[in-house]
Amino acid sequence: MVSGNPQPHVHTSDDDLPSWSPVIRYLPPAAIGRPEGWARLLARAAASGFTDLLVAPLFAATGDPFLVSSHSEGSADLSWDVPFATGLRQLCAAARKHGIAILLDLPLDRMARDGTLARQHPTWCLPDHDPRAARWDFAGHSQEILRYWATVLRPLLEAGVAGFRCDAPWDVPPEMLRDIIRSSHAITPACRWIAWTAGLSPDMVRQVALSGVNMVSSSLAWWNRRDPWFEAEWAPLPPGVGRLACPQPLPGGSAPLPPCDQVVMNLRLCGATGDGLLVGADDDDGQDIRVRDAIIAAGRMIAMRRGKTLPRPMRLTSADAPVTVLAFHTERYTRLVLANASLGQEAFLPIATLPLDPAAFGPIDGDIAVAHQIRKGRLGLRAGEVRVLEGARQHAPVMTHPSPDARTAARHSRIVIENVTPAITPSRFSAKAEIDTPVMVEADIFMDGHDLLAARLCWRAMDTACWRHERMEMIGNGRWRGFMYPDRIGPWEYTITAWVDSYASVARALEKKQAAGRVSAQDVEDARLLIHAAATDAHDTERQQCLHLAQILPDLPQEEALRLLLSPQVRTLMAHVARRPFLTQLPAPVPIFVDRRAARYGSWYELFPRSQSPVPHQHGTLRDVIARLPHIRDMGFDVLYFPPIHPIGRLNRKGRNNALHADADDVGSPYAIGSDEGGHDSIHPQLGTFSDFRDLNQAARAHGLELAMDFAIQCAPDHPWVTQHPQWFDHRADGSIRHAENPPKTYEDIVNVDFYAEGAIQSLWLALRDIVLLWIGEGVRIFRVDNPHTKPLPFWEWMIAYIHALYPETIFLAEAFTHPGMMYRLAKAGFTQSYTYFTWRNGKEDLMSYMTEITSAPVCDFFRPHFFVNTPDINPFFVQDSTRAAHLIRVALATTLSGLWGMYEGFERCEATPIPGREEYMDSEKYQIRKRDIQHGPDIIAEITMLNAIRRDHPCLQTHRGVRFYNMFNDAIIYFAKGMTDMSDVVLVAINLDPARVQEADFEVPLWEWGLADNASIRVHDLVHDRHGTWHGKIQHIRLDPHDLPFAIWHVRPVEGHEA
Repeated sequence: MVSGNPQPHVHTSDDDLPSWSPVIRYLPPAAIGRPEGWARLLARAAASGFTDLLVAPLFAATGDPFLVSSHSEGSADLSWDVPFATGLRQLCAAARKHGIAILLDLPLDRMARDGTLARQHPTWCLPDHDPRAARWDFAGHSQEILRYWATVLRPLLEAGVAGFRCDAPWDVPPEMLRDIIRSSHAITPACRWIAWTAGLSPDMVRQVALSGVNMVSSSLAWWNRRDPWFEAEWAPLPPGVGRLACPQPLPGGSAPLPPCDQVVMNLRLCGATGDGLLVGADDDDGQDIRVRDAIIAAGRMIAMRRGKTLPRPMRLTSADAPVTVLAFHTERYTRLVLANASLGQEAFLPIATLPLDPAAFGPIDGDIAVAHQIRKGRLGLRAGEVRVLEGARQHAPVMTHPSPDARTAARHSRIVIENVTPAITPSRFSAKAEIDTPVMVEADIFMDGHDLLAARLCWRAMDTACWRHERMEMIGNGRWRGFMYPDRIGPWEYTITAWVDSYASVARALEKKQAAGRVSAQDVEDARLLIHAAATDAHDTERQQCLHLAQILPDLPQEEALRLLLSPQVRTLMAHVARRPFLTQLPAPVPIFVDRRAARYGSWYELFPRSQSPVPHQHGTLRDVIARLPHIRDMGFDVLYFPPIHPIGRLNRKGRNNALHADADDVGSPYAIGSDEGGHDSIHPQLGTFSDFRDLNQAARAHGLELAMDFAIQCAPDHPWVTQHPQWFDHRADGSIRHAENPPKTYEDIVNVDFYAEGAIQSLWLALRDIVLLWIGEGVRIFRVDNPHTKPLPFWEWMIAYIHALYPETIFLAEAFTHPGMMYRLAKAGFTQSYTYFTWRNGKEDLMSYMTEITSAPVCDFFRPHFFVNTPDINPFFVQDSTRAAHLIRVALATTLSGLWGMYEGFERCEATPIPGREEYMDSEKYQIRKRDIQHGPDIIAEITMLNAIRRDHPCLQTHRGVRFYNMFNDAIIYFAKGMTDMSDVVLVAINLDPARVQEADFEVPLWEWGLADNASIRVHDLVHDRHGTWHGKIQHIRLDPHDLPFAIWHVRPVEGHEA
């Protein structure tokens, strides 16, 4: 019998189309075996879900079975004791008994040059140079050849053959192929034809399909589950022509079988995207049982469509997404195919990135519903997993009623949870926290009426299913607060639940009625019933306690019953076991990334390694830096940061003071990265080797210092990438590459890569990521990123997330002197810290306003400011007169206002000679080696050392948070407190902002913060001079001489026994 229903040659409409959803097994002639083995072969095929067997050419051949010698004789590989035609008839009859049809490979374009057919009809062969294969001369003998094929087809079809596969349809003229197919339909109208079109262009496939074939082959077996050509292959086909999918490139070929996991994945994709399935002879022989199960499952998926072909798919994810999602939209339903392209690791699909919600779709193979598998807004797919989902096609919404019915409305949350902090917009971005600091979570939680509410904060690490939780407390006016305590760095999330606290509400009512003398027996009974109801849901001891209370309360006098009902023991019991009406939870957990302590607190020292040689004018090395480590450590710094240490370009190299022409001995700017000596993955040869870097890193750690690398995505014109990867750059019409710019500056010695150049996605992105991974492999965990605001935000979000997934301890500092929106978005995208406008905030009002901005929500929840007092690029106007006072003022502000501060070498020696009228250093170290005279001139080394020590001893100075400004009755003195949040470590700071004049003023001691009267006393420790004393009263006086010391720092606490 023939598989499926008869199919006419002329297709009319979809309703008239016959159904053919074949599941075909491909066999070589030798696999057919002797007739006594057919029953076992066919039974096994039927049990595996096959509807057809396709046999490779079983005609007489000269070696290659596709080079047929005679169509009337059988292959030498056949073990039949009967004539070929008789054996074929017997095979087809045996197959029909098992519900299987026999299909044959029929090479239409060629024959054996030395075979019987070629000798009988030599004029039908084209005179080409192939000694083995002869091509038909269709143009010269079309009618004779067509009549010949009709004589070949008749005995085959009359023997019971159900159809044929043409393996090279493009080598047969379309008219000839169409006429041959018509000839077969004249003999057997239900004859099936498959055209092997893998590798052909969509237009060529369509032309073949118009010849009357039933199936063309898809190229799925060559697809890597990512590239977009797979969807492009889906050119429209004539009605009724389906696509035959195959899990490996050449069924029955000699290529080794792919791994079992890949076979299973490809079979799932075949079933999900194909209209028919062709499986090679070895795909399920000797393989894992999973392969056989996958064949059966794929066949069932194909059979479900009942011959209705799938339309062209629409890709819903990018080519580099870890999960590929294809959508097939039909008139009645939509099919989603989700594939994890990796055979080695699990992948996650963020549901929010899809225009369709997979939770609204059901698995077509009876798997667990997707809605039950979504965790943290993501759907996980195992390595190599393919999921196939279907859902009814959604039509445009039609508003029939202005609102839902009352029952639906009543199911909406009665309790409101909103204005949650910390929470970042958009919600995919994480708030920031540190490992050693509790995270304070607040929310507005309220409901109609007067019932009391209860709320709970729940949190967990993203790699665990276990939630921790703690009760939240109402702090007033519907605002609630709780604390979470993450104990590992990396990604976390939290949520909030709230419910009506029925027992607390009843207890409060009893207290009020008791005070008014209006408690009734029914009031007591209402409370008792709540306790009895709680026993139903309670367990063990708590259940027994509830039952006991419910039993004894009716026999107690009212006064004693009230005392029991309002006791702390009963309140605590009911807080645990009482039912939770109107339980409400945040719609989705809030992500939060927990960094190590160095993300919030650090003192950075920047130097150029090439200037560290003890020999004047000699290029320094990484090993020369080792000798500087004790001095840097003794000043109290804990991070040592280098500008780029890579080879420097020679083309367009800058000379001293940014001159456009360099002399032969000029060293150039380290930001012009790359030369014939290497690029970002290399070390400048004059600085040393990777071995030297490792020794330096080890020595730095031994001195309590951590190295920070500069990650500068810019290239010298002679960077190796310019020639190795020209597609990564934006070329002008004349072939040149535009110079880098950061208006008003132009960098003639630098060219920038183009992230969105046609050849840059994704190779450039991966190369840059791999540079970071290379230096992480060398022990670096802090990267200062140069000008990140001139590179795409999507790149940073992707790359930092990738790095943090592997190395969550990695810190990224953004050097983005740009507008606030971009600075803040970079922080949301993953940057741990950021340079700030502090460099240009000198006045009292400016400083207070800026600090208020960056310490207020939502900015403080994702943005960590790093206060650099200078950089190699920025010589602030404020310090350009080189006075100690100006330098001390800026250092005092940076070290006390922010947990993160930094300075570039020379600031400690008050170096500040500018290019006249500009915020740049004369003889800038960016363009030359600089030898410093450390024996002469003013310095502030002792003061820096002292300030770093004070910071180390007082946690309140290790963060930018918690700053409060108080009254100092002089606009030249800024005055603030740190540590008022929990009052455990309170430091007061006063800084004279005038470097030229003595300033003095009265100021207010914030005694009210401790609940003290204006005439109370407070203990004071002068941290600068290490003096202890007592202040009496709210008003005190300060005199700050900038020529001596322009700042004062006090640690304060109430006198023992006088705390509020």
